[in-house]
Amino acid sequence: MKTTNLVVAATVATVEAATPLRAKEAVSHFTVNELTRSATARRLGIDNTPTAEAVENIQRLIDTVLDPARELLGAPIYVNSGYRCKKLNKAVGGVARSYHLSGRAADLNTGSTEGNRRLYKILKTLPHKELIWERGGTWIHVAY
Repeated sequence: MKTTNLVVAATVATVEAATPLRAKEAVSHFTVNELTRSATARRLGIDNTPTAEAVENIQRLIDTVLDPARELLGAPIYVNSGYRCKKLNKAVGGVARSYHLSGRAADLNTGSTEGNRRLYKILKTLPHKELIWERGGTWIHVAY
């Protein structure tokens, strides 16, 4: 892991650990760690630590799109995929210019097609660069 990645990872972990859980829940329904976590990266041994710029983009995505969507939906939203480093993006078959690479996209689901329909309608009203109904509503891709 590069030294800069260690610093970014340590900073993210410190900020999230230093913020009491109740305070985080009162402010946000999502965390930077949640949007960088990847079972595929773990399985393949890929370091998916975001850059400092990606962390800022992730936080803007949370503040501008994800948290408002969660508030309007009134139900949990699950993150299938958020930030992806180049190696992870290639491993999952992501496109070369994916917004995931800069921490500006998330693939989301609610656990049901009907919930995803409601979420999609909500996301259409919020700021976004891309909004894609993926695989018949299995998940929704949103980029900001």
